[in-house]
Amino acid sequence: MSTPPRPNTMIGLTQPDVSVWSERVAVALGMNPGLFTGPGTNTFLVGTGRRRILIDAGDGRSEYLPVLERTLERAGCEGLQEIVLTHGHPDHIGGAAAVVERFGPLRVSKLPWPGNDERYPIELTPLEDGCVIRTEGATLRGVHTPGHARDHLCFVLEEEASLFSGDNVLGVGTTVIPPADGSLVDYMASLDRLLEEAPRRIYPAHGPRIDDGVAKLREYVDHRNARETQILAALAAGSERVPDIVRTVYTDVPEVLHAAAGHSVTSHLLKLEHEGRARRTTAGEPLRAHWTRR
Repeated sequence: MSTPPRPNTMIGLTQPDVSVWSERVAVALGMNPGLFTGPGTNTFLVGTGRRRILIDAGDGRSEYLPVLERTLERAGCEGLQEIVLTHGHPDHIGGAAAVVERFGPLRVSKLPWPGNDERYPIELTPLEDGCVIRTEGATLRGVHTPGHARDHLCFVLEEEASLFSGDNVLGVGTTVIPPADGSLVDYMASLDRLLEEAPRRIYPAHGPRIDDGVAKLREYVDHRNARETQILAALAAGSERVPDIVRTVYTDVPEVLHAAAGHSVTSHLLKLEHEGRARRTTAGEPLRAHWTRR
């Protein structure tokens, strides 16, 4: 059975509340640390002018707004032009209403996710694949990259040939693909599409800056392919249930993360089922079903 490179995790990772990653990019930490968010969600001030674009807005906790204000001061600007969201998961969209309340009327934009976006008390302007958002010193181009979430947009920063990757690529560790509203088939296609962009740097929504974007994307593709090989081998050896496959395959991951690993295994199994390389031998939800290799 092949063994992928040992992954890092967000456990124990620290990061400054305020940092500057380039002449056009400053980071305000979302102040929402956790097992899967690491130190917190990175939210980005983008541009060089007096008012900047804010990419993502944290989950809405009160500690975030003072950090955002300090980041604006550190960046030498006086306010926000608008808010742009990578996707509709709570730690990215949940703080948008509070930011608008603090900084006045602002356009908040994202690719629509019907049935999800309505949960948030804020008016949203729709974005689409290929959209272009400009501010002084910066041009963002949206790239629809579903997989982690169906509404996920990454943003190319044209002036730097860099990429805001949202949750599709993390500074440390790998992305969870939730079976309920994610798709590993879509996610792998999204990684291929991002490779075509050949980003110099990647600015992830969690963890530190990635200084070789292409190498990181290739690492992500290789890691998923290696996991798939391991899962197929586990099925061939007689493991039928997701928890059994997790214990066999994820020996390099702390046990506290095994529930999340179960979601990733399930997403792999659904991809293999889609490709005709695995099948369910019992009825029921994929996470609880019995599986075999075809």
